[in-house]
Amino acid sequence: MSVRLRLQRHGSKKNPFYRVVAADGRAPRDGRYIEQLGVFHPLVETAKVLNLDLERVDYWLSTGAKPSDRVEALIRYARSGDVQTIQEYEQERREAKKAQRAAALKGVAVPAPAPAKAEAAPAEEAPAADAAADE
Repeated sequence: MSVRLRLQRHGSKKNPFYRVVAADGRAPRDGRYIEQLGVFHPLVETAKVLNLDLERVDYWLSTGAKPSDRVEALIRYARSGDVQTIQEYEQERREAKKAQRAAALKGVAVPAPAPAKAEAAPAEEAPAADAAADE
């Protein structure tokens, strides 16, 4: 039995939410599961749209469970501890990948940049604002 960490769709039409579950790889998407690991609300605009039990996720990964691509991204997001919304986080990752692909086409090796933290941007802008005020 191969265990997969994947999403199970619930909710009404055009208003989904997903449960992150550990399930047998042969079970249907919304069918039987072994354990529920968390909940993901993709349409909510606030930062608290993902509740994930990382201890149980680590347990399942240590037993050989394979996460789906989407669940793997959600686990990375949950571990980042970032305060930005998931939509902003994914947008930054998409832009970084685009820049990396463009550089690869030009033949220039560019390391993948880490998404900027929300606190870092205002701190960098503050000295520039102080310099403008001094003039």
